[in-house]
Amino acid sequence: MFSRDRWDEIIEALSRNWFRTALTAFGVLWGIFILVVLLAAGKGLENGVKKGFGGIATNSMFMWTQTISKSYKGLPKGRRFSYDLDDVAAIKENMPQLRYVSPRNQLGGFGGANNVVRGLNSGAFNVYGDYPEYIEQQPMNITSGRFLNYGDIEGKRKIAVIGEGVRKALYDKGEEHIGTYVKINGVNFMVVGTYSMVSSNGNAEEDEKQIYVPFTAFSQAFNMGNRVGWMAVTAKDGYSITQLKSEVFDIIKNRHSIHPKDDRAIGNFDLYEEFQKVDGLFIALKIVAYFVGILVLLSGIIGISNIMLIVVKERTKEIGIRRALGASPWSIRGQILMESVFLTIISGMMGISLGTALIYILNKILDANGPVEMFANPSVDLGTVITALLILIFSGLLAGFIPAQNAIKVKPIDALRNE
Repeated sequence: MFSRDRWDEIIEALSRNWFRTALTAFGVLWGIFILVVLLAAGKGLENGVKKGFGGIATNSMFMWTQTISKSYKGLPKGRRFSYDLDDVAAIKENMPQLRYVSPRNQLGGFGGANNVVRGLNSGAFNVYGDYPEYIEQQPMNITSGRFLNYGDIEGKRKIAVIGEGVRKALYDKGEEHIGTYVKINGVNFMVVGTYSMVSSNGNAEEDEKQIYVPFTAFSQAFNMGNRVGWMAVTAKDGYSITQLKSEVFDIIKNRHSIHPKDDRAIGNFDLYEEFQKVDGLFIALKIVAYFVGILVLLSGIIGISNIMLIVVKERTKEIGIRRALGASPWSIRGQILMESVFLTIISGMMGISLGTALIYILNKILDANGPVEMFANPSVDLGTVITALLILIFSGLLAGFIPAQNAIKVKPIDALRNE
């Protein structure tokens, strides 16, 4: 492998008919180029979709109450029930695997009448009663002021964190908003902060037309008592909310005398389960990319194998002379395999370089023109490049195996007779 004479022979053999060599190499170049571009495109789509989650804690679920569908302990079906703060405390006490159990209440929104007023401006906005940890479950960028804290919860402070969409609707451009008051259903709340959404998906602008106030202040101002509208529940690292949610439901069913097999009484949206489906989709896309790329690469490998067979035929006399001078079969086989692997790796690396250049240009265009929905930062990692190199080496060996076997079958006496 480190013999300079051998490398001189390889280069001479491949450059003897450079046009044929270039056409042969193009098949491998194109195959590996397609593989790299497909993997990068798949990664860009994956990044775009995951970016659309906006950093939300994906190991979470949202749960709400529904109509009870089974009679139990003398209680009829068809009745309704509500969560309360004691339910929240019971879940926290019995489920140490959970990181956050956030009770939530909501007012307004969904196309209702204007419920928020400031001076002469008004609007219909979703108003949520929340605990401070909700910002860990639904990350936001605090653009001014602050978010809720436990001092607000304990003091039942009537303060509000408003979205940038609310600020634009209720305040003039450049007008100071921190420390001012907005009236929510007739109750004054002081603005202490503003936020924008981390998410870049199409709902980001609408999500910024929301107002967050302390849960306790919300309950007091709007006569909610200790009732809870719904909960956002997040599991700790190492646990799956999908596996834990049945235990959470059992706690609620036991507290509200609901039949253990009544699956309709508690509604839920399992974000982790949905996220796993998305992950599975991208794993399938990656498999398809490898399958298509390797098939295209295989056609190039077949081309190299065919050309190497022709090369062996053209060099029959040379091989016979070398055998007559004492060259071992392994020496002949190694020469042919090295030529095949060399041609495959060189053409493959050119394909990787072209694919990387295309990805670089595409990222520059995306950076210049702003983010594209559902597509972001197409790229290939080092592991993918190493995998591509291993595929190339294996392909080169595969392409040269049959020609090498044919070469060592050449008998010196027959080869010397060959014209």
